[in-house]
Amino acid sequence: MLSNELPSILIMLFCIMMSAYFSATETAFSSMNSIRLKVLADSGNRRAQLAARLAENYDKLISTILIGNNIVNIAVSSIATLLFVKFYGDMGATLSTVVVTIVVLIFGEITPKSVAKDFPEKFAMFSAPLINLLIIILTPLNFLFSQWKKLISKLLKTKEDSKMSPEELMMLLEEAQRDGSIDKDEGALLKNAVEFRDLEAQDILTPRVDLIAVSVDSTKEEIAQSFTESHFSRLLVYDDDIDKVVGVIHQKDFYTGNGVTQKPIRDIITPPIFIHPTEKVNDLLKLLQSHQSHIAVVIDEYGGTLGIVTMEDILEELVGEIWDEHDEQEESFQQLDDHTYLIDGDLTFDDFCSYFHIEDEADSVSLGGWIMERMGKVPVDGDSFEYSGLSIKVEEVSSNRIQKVRVTKLEQPQEEEKSDK
Repeated sequence: MLSNELPSILIMLFCIMMSAYFSATETAFSSMNSIRLKVLADSGNRRAQLAARLAENYDKLISTILIGNNIVNIAVSSIATLLFVKFYGDMGATLSTVVVTIVVLIFGEITPKSVAKDFPEKFAMFSAPLINLLIIILTPLNFLFSQWKKLISKLLKTKEDSKMSPEELMMLLEEAQRDGSIDKDEGALLKNAVEFRDLEAQDILTPRVDLIAVSVDSTKEEIAQSFTESHFSRLLVYDDDIDKVVGVIHQKDFYTGNGVTQKPIRDIITPPIFIHPTEKVNDLLKLLQSHQSHIAVVIDEYGGTLGIVTMEDILEELVGEIWDEHDEQEESFQQLDDHTYLIDGDLTFDDFCSYFHIEDEADSVSLGGWIMERMGKVPVDGDSFEYSGLSIKVEEVSSNRIQKVRVTKLEQPQEEEKSDK
């Protein structure tokens, strides 16, 4: 009697295998690394090329998978119900539902999807030829579903946004770094490049109080001394005061083969480039390149000098701090113990928030500026306050500028309660 039902049993087994195939294919194409697959396709792998082409038309692919999966699952359920009713009578329908649900769940869903999740690119390439054939066979149904989707999209007024956001790109980079595809240094460089587009001149400028400049009326001995003491290759030149920058003098123009140039200072300075504080750094880089200049003067709304941005400042945002033999290497962030940190007041407020996982915004760019903004005054040594689980103490103030800040992590209330118990 069982031999008479052998064809039905074989059809059921085939349908379960196809259910596993469809489930695994869906998981493979939804979780595969498209960049990795594209690399394989570009290297000449034909299956990778086919899989990449199928992935580009994901709507048609997923429609085919869902249609096929539903057909085989319904077929399994129908055949199983007939068999179980034949053998077990009225209880057959209930038994069929339980058994088919368990079998399809284990062998048609969980197991194949788990396997495909571990090897998405390999399974996508393996399944590509058959699923491509099924897409061709089911073209009429896929056309109907595509029209239905367009109708729903119009009714719901949905818009397709295929562009990757900066946040998604950052997550992709972090995933690549965790997978070992890129190392820590490469990851940091790529993250800097992504964040670079949002930087403004005011985020990276050297403030007015730190500028080293010479007057256009300075003697050549004074200018030579400024070059010697600063170790800079370029100096700002102003007329009357620093708010009236008239140009930039380059060391190679000031010194000639016979010593100091004999030309008047006004004849060897190059015109300055003036920019607004909100100028995007990537636009500023292009501006400096087009003018073959290395320095831009940042001015405020009244035309006064706020500071300068150099080509080196811009490059440091991409590759990290650049030191030369004359720079004094100072740690802007020192960890004194597990809970205490000594921080430079010039550290950017964004970096401070990022390290201590604080979500806040401020008008000030630096940590020192934010502390003044928070306290509503120019602090003195020893002033402190608590904020977001941190004790923030001003360690050193010089010329109304916060030089050093001590930050201590406070114990959380939950930890204190546990310790009391």
